[in-house]
Amino acid sequence: MTFEGWILILGFVGILLALTKPVGMWLFALYEGRRTPIHAILGPVETGFYKLSGIDPKQEQGWRRYALHMIMFNAMLMALTYAVLRLQGVLPGNPQGLAGLSPHLAFNTAISFTTNTNWQSYGGESTMSNFSQMFGLTIHNFLSAATGIALAFALFRGFARRSSATIGNFWADMMRVTLYVLLPICVVVTLFYIASGVPQTMAGTVDISTLEGLKQTLVLGPVASQEAIKMLGTNGGGFFNANSAHPFENPTALVNLVQMLSIFLIGFGLTWTFGKAVGNTRQGWAILSAMLVLFLAGVTVTYWQEAAGNPILHNIGVAGGNMEGKEVRFGIAASALFSVVTTAASCGAVNAMHDSFTALGGMIPLLNIQLGEVVIGGVGAGIYGFLLFAILAVFVAGLMVGRTPEYVGKKIEAREVKLAVLAIAILPLVIVGFTALSAVLPDGLAGPLNKGPHGFSEILYAFTSAVGNNGSAFAGLTANTPYYNGLLGVAMWLGRFFIIVPMLAIAGGLAAKKYTPESSGSFPTTGALWVGLLVGIILIVGGLTFLPSLALGPIADHLAMISGKTF
Repeated sequence: MTFEGWILILGFVGILLALTKPVGMWLFALYEGRRTPIHAILGPVETGFYKLSGIDPKQEQGWRRYALHMIMFNAMLMALTYAVLRLQGVLPGNPQGLAGLSPHLAFNTAISFTTNTNWQSYGGESTMSNFSQMFGLTIHNFLSAATGIALAFALFRGFARRSSATIGNFWADMMRVTLYVLLPICVVVTLFYIASGVPQTMAGTVDISTLEGLKQTLVLGPVASQEAIKMLGTNGGGFFNANSAHPFENPTALVNLVQMLSIFLIGFGLTWTFGKAVGNTRQGWAILSAMLVLFLAGVTVTYWQEAAGNPILHNIGVAGGNMEGKEVRFGIAASALFSVVTTAASCGAVNAMHDSFTALGGMIPLLNIQLGEVVIGGVGAGIYGFLLFAILAVFVAGLMVGRTPEYVGKKIEAREVKLAVLAIAILPLVIVGFTALSAVLPDGLAGPLNKGPHGFSEILYAFTSAVGNNGSAFAGLTANTPYYNGLLGVAMWLGRFFIIVPMLAIAGGLAAKKYTPESSGSFPTTGALWVGLLVGIILIVGGLTFLPSLALGPIADHLAMISGKTF
């Protein structure tokens, strides 16, 4: 580890802390439906959309209607994307003449981008046309991210409102987030990327002569615009197969820093927005503090392990840190930081190959996802996932003091605890279940490139990433098969919507409750004790996924040997 590496990590956190309140204030204005300075420009666009679609943004919805509209909207978008990908060969914007995708790959990709997972069982530059990238995929980068923030707003209203039957309007929340947050920031960031050397063109390829005098064909396309929303919306799907390790997606150290800042920007801001919504910004800072404890611990372990290097190479006289699978223009510190950022959020973009990290260095990205990606988390999804853990934490605190738990003025009763457990339980159940299945079936065992424990880790990471809606991978797994495309697609859908619906039910139940003022018997939820309890609950519940998944390895290996199939 180096002094410069720690300056990068601490400077990164410092910049985000400075931006937390300004971003949170902007988001809070949209949460309340108030005007912003850019409403004068984009307000008529918003109004026009409402008129064309026949939506009354002032007509509020209960949690069931909010959930129904959200699911129907995402299902229709998924069907549209499936059709675009299947018909790619006959659609315009295809200068390379690429064929349509197979049914199982189109199914997997459509679900992947709908759920904000952006798992890719394909190489972007050799599979997707410009039209498919822009219309089939980038549209999801905006709308799946906007869906997550809208859902966070709905849960905030559940905590903030008193004796209310509604939690907002899904369409209005979606429209405001897209027009007044995602689009303006992406325009600015796209221009910065273009100025930094990221391509933005409708051309398909360009032929160049290499230094050796050979001819090489480079794929181009509208990369900068997709890259901006890929990071800001914590999507992660790369235009190129190498993702943000590709020099056309991430050419310089400064671009790399902006990409990491983009991933966390909205997640940091939403913590302040929550505190403001419930009338106590200290609540938001307490949540952010717990997130940062987990984040900095993860960065420390990953950076330490990658900087220490591979002990096997050290034993044969090769000194230095682990640079395998990393770009020289970034180095170990920026690569380690990026890996923790992208898995602490539900982004999944990579600037180094996680499959080539050291054992403990690769464990932290895996653990981040298995904790539910609540360490900052994806846009919206991180904060509402974290609040589910907060409900469990105050429930445990209530058991200790012997009274009905309260959180930000709302009594947390059996219904809320049961729904929170239901939402959180989907992660370990699907990860462990689907990993166990794939570790013994012939179609599952055909996927890993590596043998032994690392091959098992490739399977485990794939389902962890899918259920957690992350999208990164231990890329040694051959996933573009009917088996993996189908099962990973199901895992992504369960991981997204089987958490959202119980969460919205909690929001609806809380909104209907009266406000309960704090008393001398209330458990304080803003101090160091609360932050410690939150961190402890998250680690304990995360262990429900992590520890069984560790035990699965030797069990699966034994069963595989009995059946004659080995990793």
